[in-house]
Amino acid sequence: MKKLCKRIITFSLVLCMALSVFTGVVYATDTDTVVILYENDVHCAVEGYSKLAAMKNELSETYTNVGVVSVGDFVQGGTLGAVSKGEYIVNLMNKVGYDAIALGNHEFDYQLPRLNELNAMSNTKFISCNFQKIGEDKSYFEPYTIVSYGNVDVAYIAITTPETINSSSPAQFKNDKGELIYTFNESKLYNIVQTNINAAETAGADYVIALSHIGYDESGNLADITDVIENTDGFDVVLDAHSHSVIEEKVIKDKSGDDVLLTSTGTKFEYIGKLTIKNGAFDTELVEVESYTKTDPVVDAYITEINENYAQLGNRKIGESKVEFITHDKDGNRLVRNAETNLGNFCSDALRVMTGADMSFVNGGGLRAPMESGDITFNDIFSVFPFNNQIVTAEISGQILIDFLEMAVMNYPEEDGSFPHMSGVTFSVNKSIPTSVKVDANGFFEKVDGAYRVYNVKVLDKTSGEYKALDPNGKYVLAGFNYFLLDFGGGMTMFKDAKILDAEGTLDVELLENYIVEHLGGVIGEEYAEVKPNISFTDGVITETPDNNENNEQEDKEPSSPQTGDNSYIVVWALLLIISATCIVVLEIYRRKKTVN
Repeated sequence: MKKLCKRIITFSLVLCMALSVFTGVVYATDTDTVVILYENDVHCAVEGYSKLAAMKNELSETYTNVGVVSVGDFVQGGTLGAVSKGEYIVNLMNKVGYDAIALGNHEFDYQLPRLNELNAMSNTKFISCNFQKIGEDKSYFEPYTIVSYGNVDVAYIAITTPETINSSSPAQFKNDKGELIYTFNESKLYNIVQTNINAAETAGADYVIALSHIGYDESGNLADITDVIENTDGFDVVLDAHSHSVIEEKVIKDKSGDDVLLTSTGTKFEYIGKLTIKNGAFDTELVEVESYTKTDPVVDAYITEINENYAQLGNRKIGESKVEFITHDKDGNRLVRNAETNLGNFCSDALRVMTGADMSFVNGGGLRAPMESGDITFNDIFSVFPFNNQIVTAEISGQILIDFLEMAVMNYPEEDGSFPHMSGVTFSVNKSIPTSVKVDANGFFEKVDGAYRVYNVKVLDKTSGEYKALDPNGKYVLAGFNYFLLDFGGGMTMFKDAKILDAEGTLDVELLENYIVEHLGGVIGEEYAEVKPNISFTDGVITETPDNNENNEQEDKEPSSPQTGDNSYIVVWALLLIISATCIVVLEIYRRKKTVN
């Protein structure tokens, strides 16, 4: 019976091909070309998945071999991702149909057990070559996958940024004793990548493509994906992510001197990448998503369904704002990771006021979206704080604060997710002093081994309303997120010596809502129209050595005018007049004697 069915199917196919010849209808597609669509750093921009699916379907009418891959950071960054802890996003990706999915750092935000659940939900298993449990030789997830496109086998090798170890809920990578039990193998990265390239080639891959969630540094000052390329050989193409760079096509030489094509699509579906492979040649194109008008009805229907489920929650009005809160400047340059903003002022004020702490901070990497003026909804504040961070208050010494500030600005003026937006604290940074912060192999703070950049630290006195010099040995109450104060995110292990006062329950979005409704009466006023600077940056020699801040009491004051009634100035002037007169007399006598002679 099976043989008969096969014969019928074969006969039908032959008949269709014959009919296509006689009728002039072409059913065959291009079988020699492989087209791979790629995205990165989508961060829950769900509408883009509909256009991606439509583009895939459209290209499939011309090409037999069309694939779709993701380079990571897809489950976090928006309301629908957070409320479902990634499930809605994985369901959308299943409907599109992916060939390979790399893990970015933000896939770990919901903790490793949840990531395992999402991996089980996905029709395409997640890959990462460098995430391992310490003591085990194999990768925790599959390191690569090989996909056959007709007669062409393409290997996708995923690389997750080693920064994940201290940037995405670091506590999940440790045991109860605080010891690391997982690693992203920063020190062994090149060797691990090369090993998997070799393994993929041995397994029969015709082409090897990296799904790199490493990032690209345009300045060339920081370690990035170019270092990985230059220290390995065998990659044909690298699809990069993490830095949100827009790179249509860049050629980098690998370790053997061969050309490697590098490309990246930005973030939140700014572009969809299109990689074409034909006869060993590679070509890339970035398609602007906004200008692409086609959508997929199946994906559209699912997006409508999940939006309707949470429309009532997301659109609930909380209050209104008289001002616009920004994260970027007018030219589109991101500010929050190396400059203060009114949004940072607002959020850090909320933490300090609603907790009653002496001071508070919000890291620049935690401010994820601006807020327009007008009505403020729950979705607006959730877009600002999408991580569901828990509010924590802790008692710290002045020295802990100094060390934290020093590490938080160690990379300034480069962008840093730890850049501090403060409330209740002011300080200065001497840019001319290179950082002396020492970290371990995993990027966790060890000590400051040299001069401090940070000086003139002052804390708001809640009684007087004045800022007073910080006492390194004094005790202060600091409000922040669990990410730093409990999990030591960003490598901030100086907080291990902090005394936790409260870490129960309140989430960042709840606190922000309460600040708007209860403290501000539902209206955010003009007091937040302009940035209130808490940090001043200087460049040059400082008269006081900012090595421990104990004696740093520099004041930014105008020179004082002489006080009326102070006789010390009259005495000084009298002495100067007497001395001057004496000098004139002596010089005149000398001149006359010289004339006589």
